[in-house]
Amino acid sequence: MGKARRICRDGTALDLRVSLGGIRLWLCAILCMVSVAACTAVYRDHGYVPTDLELEQVKVGVDTHETVAALVGRPSASGLLNDTGWYYVQSRWKHFGARAPKEIDRQVVAITFSAAGVVENVERFGLEGGQAVVLSRRVTDSNIKGVSFLRQLLGSVGNLSASSLLGQSPTRPGG
Repeated sequence: MGKARRICRDGTALDLRVSLGGIRLWLCAILCMVSVAACTAVYRDHGYVPTDLELEQVKVGVDTHETVAALVGRPSASGLLNDTGWYYVQSRWKHFGARAPKEIDRQVVAITFSAAGVVENVERFGLEGGQAVVLSRRVTDSNIKGVSFLRQLLGSVGNLSASSLLGQSPTRPGG
């Protein structure tokens, strides 16, 4: 068999053969890079929680629904809006390869209002070991309104499924 050659204009010959070992080496290197990139964790944030600097502007006993809306905005989901308080929820999810996403952090900011519409409490809740804990609190009294709602909101970590969000009962295989 003759060698595959190409003659250039200047008269020199180029060897056009490619070794099979070289191709294998390049394919192995590309496969390794793709494998490493696929196993990198990706973090996604969902929702909105006002920062501590934004919450410092909210004055307990002074601000109303309108002034709070102007300072930090309204909660994005209308289901989190009620007469006694506004709840801002933010979650952080870790996506790792083909595994199911895992919620690694959730924060809730609760701003409660009096019957007159004046701010009574500003609180930030987080999760510690699956339990709701108070991270910061500015209150006019010790009574926390809507605690059962917060427990439901924070207690659902990892318990959500597509069928529960759609209002369908889960189906079992074979039945």
